[in-house]
Amino acid sequence: MRNSVPCPTYSSSSADRANKGAIVSAETVLFSCALSSGSCSEAQSHFIKAANHPSVYDGEEHGRFMEKLEARIRNHDREIEKMCNFHYQGFVDSITELLKVRGEAQKLKHQVTDTNRKLQSEGKELVVAMEELKQCRLQQRNISATVDKLTLCLPVLEMYSKLREQMKSKRHYPALKTLEHLEHTYLPQVSHYRFCKIMVDNIPKLREEIKDVSMSDLKDFLESIRKHSDKIGETAMKQAQQQRNLDNIVSQHPRIGGGKKYKKDVCASSDLEVKNTSPMSEQDSGILDVEDEDDDEEVPGAQDLVDFSPVYRCLHIYSVLGARETFENYYRKQRRKQARLVLQPPSNMHETLDGYRKYFNQIVGFFVVEDHILHTTQGLVNRAYIDELWEMALSKTIAALRTHSSYCSDPNLVLDLKNLIVLFADTLQGYGFPVNQLFDMLLEIRDQYSETLLKKWSGVFRNILDSDNYSPIPVANEELYKKIIGQFPFQDPELEKQPFPKKFPFSEFVPKVYNQIKEFIYACLKFSEDLHLSSTEVDDMIRKSTNLLLTRMLSNCLQNVIKRRNTGLTELVQIIINTTHLEKSCKFLEEFITNITNVLPETVHTTKLYGTTTFKDARHASEEEIYTNLNQKIDQFLQLADYDWMAAEPGSKASDYLIDLIAFLRSTFAVFTHLPGKVAQTACMSACKHLSTSLMQLLLEAEVRQLTLGALQQFNLDVEECEQFARSGPVPGFQGDTLQLAFIDLRQLLDLFIQWDWSTYLADYGQPTCKYLRVNPTTALILLEKMKDTSRKNNVFAQFRKNERDKQKLIDTVAKQLRSLINSHHL
Repeated sequence: MRNSVPCPTYSSSSADRANKGAIVSAETVLFSCALSSGSCSEAQSHFIKAANHPSVYDGEEHGRFMEKLEARIRNHDREIEKMCNFHYQGFVDSITELLKVRGEAQKLKHQVTDTNRKLQSEGKELVVAMEELKQCRLQQRNISATVDKLTLCLPVLEMYSKLREQMKSKRHYPALKTLEHLEHTYLPQVSHYRFCKIMVDNIPKLREEIKDVSMSDLKDFLESIRKHSDKIGETAMKQAQQQRNLDNIVSQHPRIGGGKKYKKDVCASSDLEVKNTSPMSEQDSGILDVEDEDDDEEVPGAQDLVDFSPVYRCLHIYSVLGARETFENYYRKQRRKQARLVLQPPSNMHETLDGYRKYFNQIVGFFVVEDHILHTTQGLVNRAYIDELWEMALSKTIAALRTHSSYCSDPNLVLDLKNLIVLFADTLQGYGFPVNQLFDMLLEIRDQYSETLLKKWSGVFRNILDSDNYSPIPVANEELYKKIIGQFPFQDPELEKQPFPKKFPFSEFVPKVYNQIKEFIYACLKFSEDLHLSSTEVDDMIRKSTNLLLTRMLSNCLQNVIKRRNTGLTELVQIIINTTHLEKSCKFLEEFITNITNVLPETVHTTKLYGTTTFKDARHASEEEIYTNLNQKIDQFLQLADYDWMAAEPGSKASDYLIDLIAFLRSTFAVFTHLPGKVAQTACMSACKHLSTSLMQLLLEAEVRQLTLGALQQFNLDVEECEQFARSGPVPGFQGDTLQLAFIDLRQLLDLFIQWDWSTYLADYGQPTCKYLRVNPTTALILLEKMKDTSRKNNVFAQFRKNERDKQKLIDTVAKQLRSLINSHHL
């Protein structure tokens, strides 16, 4: 049957092959050779060789080659056709049998398919039932096993769920306890389960998470109280102030059942209350929001204002985890760092009181928190740790206050700072901290306060003295009179009897200065309040400060006014009067200090006021300045003197400049009526002596080389005018001719020359009863030499006149004897 398979007939027309060309014919030949047997390979070999020979393609060879090739192809085609026709019948028979078998197979297939369909349809319900039964039994077995396992696992899962809920709600300490129960009680029962192994592996992580979260809460707490320590301190200081005010009220109005006791752990004032207390609010950070309330509300304590639960939780957690020491060291280290930050004052703290207040609030807030931690925890902080921090804080605070307070020049700011320091000290003392060093430091600030007060009052005194008109205060009615009397202790029965209008003897600066001294004493007293000083110490402080005010500031101000160039005699006279009355008022200042300090002046070691000395010194300086001014005025008048020293005859009256000078002296001494008698007399005597000395110097000065008797007689008229002024008593109180004695030297000298009484002078010289006792031989010789030169130069022919010759000889003889007296006196 295999050999009967028919082969397809293969034929090809020559025309088609010719058209395809030599290459296609060659492929045909190759194909025919492959199907033929025997000589096919040889033909192929000959064909290839012929085709590859180049001569085939040249000339007629190509045509013959193609003809041979065509003939060869036709032979092969015929052989192929014969072969296919020989096997074709067997192929047809096989196909026919195969078609018969296919029909039978198709019938069998349909029968099997129908049988299978019927079988599947009949057994489908049974299979479904069996599958359901299998699944039910499997589920029953699984449920039973699951119930058994869940009975063991449910408590574990419940505990784990409880743990997660506790951690979610930040209840870390209960979560840690739950974790311990879970680890030691429940997990060992189901340890073979994979989820239990996962839980066991997560337990250390959960512990670390709880540890880290609690530490994070602690850090938030520490950061929050660092930022809000000034608020905590502010409320604590307000509470201390309220308590002190209450104590003052109780001490002034004692009654049974005192006020509310000042709680040691209070760190909030009565104007604050808790605003938000939810667990998720700011309380976990350490500070609760507060809002203002009336002062009558009960003051919350530190535990009400500050939520310390983060500290307690973290402490318990670390204690349970066996790391309490680590926690304590960390807490103390962080609080030490915060203490250093709190104790670092701002650079501009000295500029305003708010700067000091914020600084103190932060320190108080810090130690209020630490004090509460000390009393509510066991061992987290101890007394030694607190004392160490307080010693450091005390030293740094005192150093900062010394530095910044030294920049302060406003006494009001220094006083406010003192009150703030006292409140600061009282607040911390209420919490058991020693504050003696703060009060010692306040004594140092007291000295600085005194200096600032002195500078301030120096300016006040300068303004008073500069604005004063240095005229007696006029009063036009009784009301104004009583007002002045109320400001300054002055009593004068004669003045009270005088009708209005009348004048006080002193100017306005007297009551003003007196009241300012009292204000200064009040200011000193304010600083001494609440310093826990005895009455004697307060009295001593006030008296010493007042003495500095009088001896330094007021004295300097008075001296400056007295030494001022534009201060006239009238002003100087009024200053003497004013200082006299201020000196008398010193005893009233003593009484004033005694009344406010309740320390009697007779007490041992009581400091006395130096006001009397201050005002005496000022008065003496004024007196000296009056003397100096008078002398300067006299010198100014004397500069107007224009003597003709060569005059042959004197004038008919005293010189004009001297008449004006005498008139000025009379008017000046008339103003001295309110001065103490001794001052006026001294001023008058000093002026007359200076005038006498100046006239003597004018007569004897070297520029006056020649002098005539006529000029000397004119000079005598001026001296007589001065003597007349002295006799007139310009100032009452001189006895007899005491004032005239100021001119006695001039008078005796002029009488000696005008009367030419040399014989008496030379004979009685050196005797107590000598008529010309005040005439010095040197002075007489100088004046005589001037007259001698004049006689020689102006009397050319005097040598031819006997009288003139005799007079010249007498002058020479007197001069010789005067030189002899001078020489003998020097020996």
